[in-house]
Amino acid sequence: MNFNPEEVNGKIKKILITEEEIQLKIKETGRLISEEYRGKPLLLVSILKGAFIFMADLCRAIDMPCEIGFMCAQSYYNGTSSSGIVNITMDLQQDVSNYHVIIVEDIIDTGRTLSDVAKLLKARNPLSLKIVTLLDKPERRVVELEADIPLFTVPDLFVVGYGLDCGELYRNLPYIAEYGG
Repeated sequence: MNFNPEEVNGKIKKILITEEEIQLKIKETGRLISEEYRGKPLLLVSILKGAFIFMADLCRAIDMPCEIGFMCAQSYYNGTSSSGIVNITMDLQQDVSNYHVIIVEDIIDTGRTLSDVAKLLKARNPLSLKIVTLLDKPERRVVELEADIPLFTVPDLFVVGYGLDCGELYRNLPYIAEYGG
C-alpha cells in the first residue's frame, strides 16, 4: 500500500523497513515461537497502543493455540521523547501464573516502560517470561533490558508506521519510516 505524499504531510523522510521485510520476519518469529511453546499454555501480552498491529500479525503466524492479553503503559505523553515516568493505564485480566508469557512490544527505546512492565509481570510468577519486540534501539537504552527476540534493530531516529505513531498519526502505514516532522 502506498500513501499519497500529501496524506502524510511530507513528514515521512524515508522508508527504513518495508512491509515485505516485516511480514517475512514475523512469519519466521511465529514459527520459532510455535516450535518452542507447542503443547504449553502460551499468553501473548501486547503493550497498547503501538504493538496492536504487530500483535495481530504475530499471533496469526503462530500455528498453535495461544491466548492474548493487553496492557497499556504510557511514557511519551504526546511528545517525541520519554517522560521517564511509566503509568500502567490498563492491566491484564489473566492470571499469568498458569502461562508462559511473551510480551509483544512495538519498540524498545530507553527501556524504562518495558522494564517496569516486565518487573510487574515477573512478580506475578508466570511459568516463563520473554520479550519479543518489532524494533530495538539499543543505543538509546538507559536501563538494563534486552529483548529475547528483536526482529529489527534501528538507529536513533524517530520512527513511525506499523503501529508506531507521532501524535496518534501514521500508525496505519504498512512499513517503518523515519519521521521528519
